[in-house]
Order: sequence, then structure tokens, then C-alpha cells
Amino acid sequence: MRQLSMHEFKKHLSAVMAEVAAGARVLITRHKRPVAQLASADLEHVHVGAKFGRAQIRPLFRAKTRGRYLEILDDDRREGGEGR
Repeated sequence: MRQLSMHEFKKHLSAVMAEVAAGARVLITRHKRPVAQLASADLEHVHVGAKFGRAQIRPLFRAKTRGRYLEILDDDRREGGEGR
């Protein structure tokens, strides 16, 4: 496992990420103490469906709140969500 200081990691970020993507493991240290370990993502459990990259932002409320949005948000945050 390759070991890099935080400074070296930031300096060579693209090259280090290419190594990790190829399967290498990298230990990142700060003041000679380990702070993170990088490894390639396990894509076996990642599903990329047909809608990947096509997210849509939808309005939080379906109907107009007539100025009651803070009250509605407060109800939604309460235990059990009694405003639903």
C-alpha cells in the first residue's frame, strides 16, 4: 500500500486517483499519522439505471401554502410527521 502525506496527495491528486482507479490502495497521512485510505469503488453493488444523470428537482409542496410554509415545515419535522 502506497503512503502519501496530505501535501503530496494534493500535489499529485490526478495521478493518485488514476492509480486508485486502477486498483491500488493509498494511505493518506497528516503529520505522519494515517487519516484516510483510498481504494477503488466496488462497482459490483452499484446500479446505474436508465435514469442516471437525469434527475429532476420537484417542488416540495404540491399546493400553494398561502404563507403557511414555515408551519408546514415545522409539522413535517415533528416526530411522526403529523402534518402529512
